[in-house]
Amino acid sequence: MSHEVNCIRCGDQVSSGRHALGYKTCLSCGEQEARSYKHCIVPMPKSNYIVVTDFELLKGLNSSHKSR
Repeated sequence: MSHEVNCIRCGDQVSSGRHALGYKTCLSCGEQEARSYKHCIVPMPKSNYIVVTDFELLKGLNSSHKSR
Protein backbone atom coordinates (compact mmCIF):
# COMPACT_ATOMS: atom_id res chain seq x y z
CA MET A 1 0.00 0.00 0.00
CA SER A 2 1.56 3.27 -1.07
CA HIS A 3 0.15 6.72 -0.65
CA GLU A 4 0.79 9.81 -2.68
CA VAL A 5 3.08 12.43 -1.12
CA ASN A 6 2.95 15.96 -2.48
CA CYS A 7 5.78 18.49 -2.73
CA ILE A 8 5.65 21.11 0.03
CA ARG A 9 6.61 23.85 -2.47
CA CYS A 10 4.59 23.21 -5.62
CA GLY A 11 2.15 20.41 -4.77
CA ASP A 12 3.38 17.98 -7.45
CA GLN A 13 3.85 14.34 -6.53
CA VAL A 14 7.12 13.37 -4.80
CA SER A 15 8.52 10.01 -5.89
CA SER A 16 8.35 7.28 -3.26
CA GLY A 17 12.14 6.88 -3.42
CA ARG A 18 12.75 10.56 -2.65
CA HIS A 19 10.22 10.48 0.15
CA ALA A 20 11.85 7.36 1.63
CA LEU A 21 15.14 9.30 1.77
CA GLY A 22 13.43 12.09 3.73
CA TYR A 23 12.91 14.65 0.95
CA LYS A 24 9.70 16.65 1.09
CA THR A 25 10.12 18.33 -2.32
CA CYS A 26 9.85 17.05 -5.88
CA LEU A 27 13.04 16.73 -7.90
CA SER A 28 12.53 20.06 -9.69
CA CYS A 29 11.90 22.08 -6.51
CA GLY A 30 14.71 20.23 -4.73
CA GLU A 31 17.15 21.25 -7.45
CA GLN A 32 16.04 24.90 -7.24
CA GLU A 33 16.45 24.83 -3.47
CA ALA A 34 19.90 23.23 -3.68
CA ARG A 35 21.10 25.82 -6.18
CA SER A 36 20.07 28.63 -3.81
CA TYR A 37 22.58 27.56 -1.13
CA LYS A 38 26.05 29.10 -1.33
CA HIS A 39 29.03 27.48 0.33
CA CYS A 40 32.78 27.11 0.04
CA ILE A 41 35.10 24.23 0.97
CA VAL A 42 38.19 25.55 2.76
CA PRO A 43 41.37 23.56 3.45
CA MET A 44 42.67 24.34 6.94
CA PRO A 45 46.42 24.32 7.60
CA LYS A 46 47.53 21.05 9.21
CA SER A 47 43.89 19.97 9.47
CA ASN A 48 40.87 18.86 7.48
CA TYR A 49 38.60 20.71 5.10
CA ILE A 50 35.63 22.68 6.45
CA VAL A 51 32.43 23.85 4.78
CA VAL A 52 31.87 27.59 5.17
CA THR A 53 28.45 29.12 4.54
CA ASP A 54 29.04 32.46 6.29
CA PHE A 55 31.18 34.99 4.39
CA GLU A 56 32.28 36.70 7.65
CA LEU A 57 33.67 33.39 8.92
CA LEU A 58 35.53 32.92 5.65
CA LYS A 59 37.07 36.38 5.98
CA GLY A 60 38.08 35.56 9.55
CA LEU A 61 39.86 32.41 8.39
CA ASN A 62 41.87 34.35 5.81
CA SER A 63 44.70 36.11 7.63
CA SER A 64 45.19 38.63 4.81
CA HIS A 65 41.78 40.21 5.65
CA LYS A 66 42.57 40.78 9.33
CA SER A 67 43.01 44.39 10.39
CA ARG A 68 46.38 45.55 11.64
